[in-house]
Amino acid sequence: MRPRKTGVGLTARRVRLMGSTFEIAVLAGDGIGAEVTPSALVVASEAMAAAGGPKLVLNAQPAGAAHFQHTGSALPEETLRACEAADAIYLGAMGLPDVRYPDGTEITPQIALRIHFDLYAGLRPTRAIPGVPATLADPEAGRIDFALVRESTEGLFASYGKGEVEGDRARDTQVITREATLRVSRFAFDLAVQRGARGDGASGAAVTLVDKANVFASFAFMRRVFDEVAAGYPAVTPHHLYVDAAALAFVTKPWTFDVIVTENMFGDILSDLAAGLVGGMGYAPSADIGDRHAVFQPAHGSAPDIMGTGRANPTAAILSAALMLDWLGQRHGMTAATDAAMLINRAVDAAFADGGLRTAEHGGSAGVREVTDHVLDHLRQSTTPSVSTPAAPPLL
Repeated sequence: MRPRKTGVGLTARRVRLMGSTFEIAVLAGDGIGAEVTPSALVVASEAMAAAGGPKLVLNAQPAGAAHFQHTGSALPEETLRACEAADAIYLGAMGLPDVRYPDGTEITPQIALRIHFDLYAGLRPTRAIPGVPATLADPEAGRIDFALVRESTEGLFASYGKGEVEGDRARDTQVITREATLRVSRFAFDLAVQRGARGDGASGAAVTLVDKANVFASFAFMRRVFDEVAAGYPAVTPHHLYVDAAALAFVTKPWTFDVIVTENMFGDILSDLAAGLVGGMGYAPSADIGDRHAVFQPAHGSAPDIMGTGRANPTAAILSAALMLDWLGQRHGMTAATDAAMLINRAVDAAFADGGLRTAEHGGSAGVREVTDHVLDHLRQSTTPSVSTPAAPPLL
C-alpha cells in the first residue's frame, strides 16, 4: 500500500509525529464491533511499543445503528471532523438488522466514510493462517496468500441510491471511468511491487484484472486502461481473467494469485468467497484506502446474535489493526510501524499454529478473550527481553 503523501492535514500530522504519537479515530460501532475493537487496539498498542514506534492515541467516537436509534444520527458531524483530523480511522462493525432508515435501508456509516474521504481502494488481504481449518482439502491450500483490491467508488455501485423502477422494469447502471481505473490499477501494481519486495505471495509479483470484457463494453474499456498502467510496471506480470473463471480458480487453485483488482460489485462478492477459503469472515481483515485517509475494519458484520456472549472472533479485527500500522508506516516512512504490523501477523500465526486455539465458527470455544490473550502472549514472547512493554491501554 503506497498512498501519495499530499493533501490537506499533513502539517498537523507531522507535528504530532514529532511528539511521537499517532491519533486514531475509533468508531467501535455496533454489536460485536464494540467487543473486538478493544482487543485489536490493545494488540496494536503493544506491538508499536515493542517495535519502538509512536504511541497510539485512541479517540473514541460515536457512530452506527445504535447511535442512530438513540439520536437520529448515524455519523455525527463531530465524529466526521475527528476522522478528518486523525492519522487513521479504525472501525469495528456498523449496522443492526432491526434498525433502519425510514426508507427501509440499513445504517451504513462505513459507506458514508468511503464516499466522504474518496476511499477508492478496498483492500482485502487473504492469507491462510497455520492451524486455522481451511475450506479446501488440497495440500496447497496452506500457500494461499493474495490481496484483492476492489475499486470502491463506481462500477455497479455507481447506482447506489440512484436505481430506477418504471412499472415492470428496474434499472441500475454501471459506470467505469478512466480516472478511477487508473488510480486503482496503480494502487494494485504498487501493492504487487511491495509484496514482491517482502516475499509475500507464492507466485511472484503479478496483478490479475478480473472483469467481463468479453460481454460488456465497460469492462473492455477497463481492461484497456489497466493494460496502459501495466506497461509502466515491467517487473510485475499482468493477467486478465473473466469473473466466472476467477470464481472457479478461487476454489481450485487460489494459491496461484498475488494481487487481484476488480470492479466494485465483483470485488464485493469475490472478497467474501476469499474469506471462506481461509476460515471465514472472522479471519478477514480489510481496509478502505484513499490518497490521504484510510479506514481499517474487520470484514465481518456486527453479528448481534452473538453480541455479549464473548464468542466473537477478534482475529480479523487484530489483523485489520496490523494493516493500519503497516499503512501508517508506509505513509510516514516509519519502519517501526511496519515492524509492529509484522509482529502482529507473526503473533497471530503462532497463536493458531498448533491447532489448539479453535474459535466458535469451527466448533471451538475460544472467543474474544482467549484469542486476544494467546496473541498477546506470543507477541510478548517474540520481542526481545530488553524491550520494556508498557501496560496495555484500557478497553474502550
